[in-house]
Amino acid sequence: MTRLTDKDRPKVLIIDDSAYDRNRSKKVELLARCFDHASLKMRFYKGFRMLTLGWSDGHTFLPIDFPCSVQKSLKLIAFLKISKNALAAINVERIRFSQPLNRLPDMIRRALANEVEASYVLMDSWFTLPPLVKAIVKQGLDVIGMVKKTKQRYLVNGKPVSLKQLYQLAVESKKGILRSIDTVMKNGTPVKIVFIQNRNKRSEWLAILSTDCSLAEQEIVRIYGMRWDIEAFFKTAESLLRLEKEFQNRSFDVLISHTIIVFARYIVLTWQNRCHTDQRTLGGLFYELCDEENKLDWAIALQQLIGLLEDARKQTNSKIKKLIQSQLERRIAALPSYIKAYLPISVCES
Repeated sequence: MTRLTDKDRPKVLIIDDSAYDRNRSKKVELLARCFDHASLKMRFYKGFRMLTLGWSDGHTFLPIDFPCSVQKSLKLIAFLKISKNALAAINVERIRFSQPLNRLPDMIRRALANEVEASYVLMDSWFTLPPLVKAIVKQGLDVIGMVKKTKQRYLVNGKPVSLKQLYQLAVESKKGILRSIDTVMKNGTPVKIVFIQNRNKRSEWLAILSTDCSLAEQEIVRIYGMRWDIEAFFKTAESLLRLEKEFQNRSFDVLISHTIIVFARYIVLTWQNRCHTDQRTLGGLFYELCDEENKLDWAIALQQLIGLLEDARKQTNSKIKKLIQSQLERRIAALPSYIKAYLPISVCES
């Protein structure tokens, strides 16, 4: 079999948050009422918000940072005053009164300071906001994220327009990509926005923003697809590694320690999988196979297909051999002469 193209895929940081549910608890330290914006039910729950920063190269995903969010409340202030647990106090001091979006630049800064290599930061529409995008670009990374129809305005020829108006001004692109346009956010950040069809509702479109305007539309969509790795991680951590479910302690310190243990388990399992199996995920193999298919000449592909049939024919009994041979001859006889010229001579012979 022809070897798949060994093409370097970009390294990315992925940002997302997940509900840390403690609905059955009453006296857990710093327990708060949170809103789960990612859930289809758009529900309120008791617990915390677990903001996670992960790294991926398209083959492997690794969680690298997570601060659990606590709500600003009198309970938090009281805890800081009376807590005798130094580690818990440090954890709370690090995240107190700070919104998740405000902590993301520091999380990325810590990752880069620890020599984590990445070119892009991927995020969904909840995080793709102008101040955060600008803060990340200042750190030398590009942002690729979904954007939603909000009051955010973009500048076209100096005039502010909405996302819907931007779609109408965008130029129609190639198959699979509806439209794309280069524009500027109101804070002065140049961006490229690609509009694609919503698979769940084909009458609607989705918009993906990229601060790297030199990327092709298909490449922007392909890189953004790597964001799904963090969703698979959340599902694995909750369903298989028993995140939230393995302990019943009331201590905020234990909650943090338990999460670190779960993340460490996931990293070890991922490392073992990469060492003992193909380092490319099925998603990576799919994209590389597509690249290989685009570069494969149709004549070579036809010859390889005939070769596979010939190998199968040689490994069967005489009755099956005659059947395969007759079917091949019938199919080949119906082909145009210019195609027959590319086929192996042995197959064309009766």
